[in-house]
Amino acid sequence: MFLIINIIFILLVFRLLFNAKVLKKLMDYHWGFLLKFQHIFFLLIFIVITFFTENYFLDVPELIWSVLSVIIFNVGIYSLVYFYLVPEFYLSKKYPEFILYALISFLVSSLFRILLQPAVFHMNFNEALSNTKFLFNVYTAQGIVILVASFLGITKDKFLIEQDFKDLGEEKDQLYLDLLKSKMNPHFLLNTLNNIYSKSFQPSENTSESILQLSKLLQYVIYDTGKEKISMAQEFSSIRSLAGLYQLKYNNVLNIGFNIQNEETLELIDVPPSICLTLFENALKHSAVGVEAGSYINVSYRIQDQELLFEIRNSVSKKKNLVGNMNDSGLGNEAVINILEKNYAGKYTFISEPAENDYQTILKIKL
Repeated sequence: MFLIINIIFILLVFRLLFNAKVLKKLMDYHWGFLLKFQHIFFLLIFIVITFFTENYFLDVPELIWSVLSVIIFNVGIYSLVYFYLVPEFYLSKKYPEFILYALISFLVSSLFRILLQPAVFHMNFNEALSNTKFLFNVYTAQGIVILVASFLGITKDKFLIEQDFKDLGEEKDQLYLDLLKSKMNPHFLLNTLNNIYSKSFQPSENTSESILQLSKLLQYVIYDTGKEKISMAQEFSSIRSLAGLYQLKYNNVLNIGFNIQNEETLELIDVPPSICLTLFENALKHSAVGVEAGSYINVSYRIQDQELLFEIRNSVSKKKNLVGNMNDSGLGNEAVINILEKNYAGKYTFISEPAENDYQTILKIKL
């Protein structure tokens, strides 16, 4: 009866360990520690069970030597199942072979104990403590060892897959962040530096203004994009800096307008970096501002119905080859959507599509 109670206790504890919430917390701490802890925990429980079941048939010091020999023997059986049978047969989907060899291990290990233990440790069976009870204890103990070793060996693979999936997810998120950072066209920055250099021979206010805007933009790229979230004020500061550099490049003739409402909220609302900047840069590249007459970009921001509303409307280039490959925009939008999904799943709306006479990009985030 005591053995059955302990078996139920073990199953309840393992069920708790594999509860989704508990498992997630343990996996977040260190999945390797969790795997080792399960082995140690089972070994300790098995030692206690073995001690109390063997206590019925033996006295000290034979009891201690018997328990020690059973533990050492079953560590070997446990290792055989966990490190060999599970990966070699079960994980290779050779299920009949796995069941066969597990059953053989159970029978051989049980027979080994039944034949040797009574003879080596001089167990005395009487009417109250029959050999039937001893056989029951041996079969139950060996069954538990093989079942637990199989269970932990199989779920170890699940742990590793989940950990790899988590690592790949983090790497994917980092790649998307790197992609957003790389959307800041390096050729544009180099051309800006060249323009500043050429104008430096005839110093003017435009030269110093160019240096200031470029400095702000580089500060954003180097420092702010490494943060998890930044304020909308910082995001708009980078957008204005980028727009300012374009204006200076084209002698302030570009039609780029900003309609910012609810300015007091800019410092209060945080968003992942580069999202709005990426959308604005897409508009710069594909609106043909500075290249075609009549091109324009209008950026608006407001809080509406407890939602952040960021909208860009821009002209569409008549000659696509003048403003680069439109696939760049799709790639940038894909990265933006991935980051929005990670941070605002079910709480955002993203639209990027041609309108009647222009192109519209709308981003709504529920606050």
